[in-house]
Amino acid sequence: MPAIRPRASLLLLAYLAFVSLGLPDGLIGVGWPSMRIDLGVPTEAVGVVLAAGTTGYLTSSVLAGFTLARLGVGRLLAGSTLLASLALTGYAAAPDLAPLAGFALVLGLGSGAVDSGLNAYAAGAFGPRHMNWMHAFFGLGVAIGPLIMTGVLSAGLAWRWGYGGVAAAQLALAVAFALTVRAWRDRGSTGAGAGDERGPAGSADPPLPAVAATLAPVRVRDTLRLPAAWLGALAFTVYVAIEMSAGLWAFLLLTEGRGLGAAAAGGAVSAYWGSLFVGRVVQGVVAERLGSSGVLRGSLLGMAAGAALIAVPGPAWLAVAGLVVVGFAAAPVFPLLTLTTAERVGAAHADRVIGLQIGAAGLGAAAVPAGIGVLIAGTSVEALGPALLVLAVLLVAIHAAGYRRTR
Repeated sequence: MPAIRPRASLLLLAYLAFVSLGLPDGLIGVGWPSMRIDLGVPTEAVGVVLAAGTTGYLTSSVLAGFTLARLGVGRLLAGSTLLASLALTGYAAAPDLAPLAGFALVLGLGSGAVDSGLNAYAAGAFGPRHMNWMHAFFGLGVAIGPLIMTGVLSAGLAWRWGYGGVAAAQLALAVAFALTVRAWRDRGSTGAGAGDERGPAGSADPPLPAVAATLAPVRVRDTLRLPAAWLGALAFTVYVAIEMSAGLWAFLLLTEGRGLGAAAAGGAVSAYWGSLFVGRVVQGVVAERLGSSGVLRGSLLGMAAGAALIAVPGPAWLAVAGLVVVGFAAAPVFPLLTLTTAERVGAAHADRVIGLQIGAAGLGAAAVPAGIGVLIAGTSVEALGPALLVLAVLLVAIHAAGYRRTR
């Protein structure tokens, strides 16, 4: 059976949507020093904004998975992107911290729904290559955000112009989603455009059933009773915890623990994020040819190997090598875990479980890196490596348990 290729227009919109998801994360890092002065708040007040955004993100990503079939992915994406645009407009106009935190909550609600909705759609319509590339574009958005804010501030403009510009781009994207609502109704097979329908003679991945929207409705409690659903959510929590913790604390490890200069350590952290981006571009093609399951298992083992290099006491270059290995190996894990969700829980439950997984990922990004920070403060910065190794081994065990239960 020939593979159904995803429409080029929808692919482009999906890529642009993931760029837009990353932009706000990049804006606040550069903009906050100016923002806190303008708003008259201390540096640590950024925690209030981040906590509000995380709350909105967790809430909407979980709820989106359970309402996707009722609303339709096109309407969900159009409405959520419009909500994000309004929130960013609120950022640009906020007079003090309280309304800014409120708009951060709204931004989280919009972003979480877009993330969950697009991942659920892509798991049924895109193959490994496009799934990985879509997530690579999120990294591109995170990289572009600081450039936008830097350009605004360098031009002598207020930080509010940076958020206003991104709000306008989000509005244009919302209009594009609204104009393509009907086109988003049709999802091909899970292997769309990826060659996953070639069967035993081709990809190692078997063709999956059609999308959940075409199946008979199932009860919410039936989804929540699936052990595989909670194992999948736990896997996403642990994976994102590793990804974010490595990026957050590596600079401190390299400078205070391994004696590397600030410039070199900053370059190493950039290399880590760069390896994540490159890995998603490269391994998307590899997963398409070799099969998602094999690449996923190899990636999880590679993450453990990279974490072991970071954990071993030694010269700075050894930790830097470990970071690059972790980044490159981790690259396809998030998209491939999403892509194979229907294999683990069934297509009728997939959209809901993907929503749970995206919410769990947000929880892992917020809670575990903070916990590792407490661990480092109570012991030493060298605790980062062992912590990453424990998490990586735990992730391998969780995936193995889920695979055995599926088999």
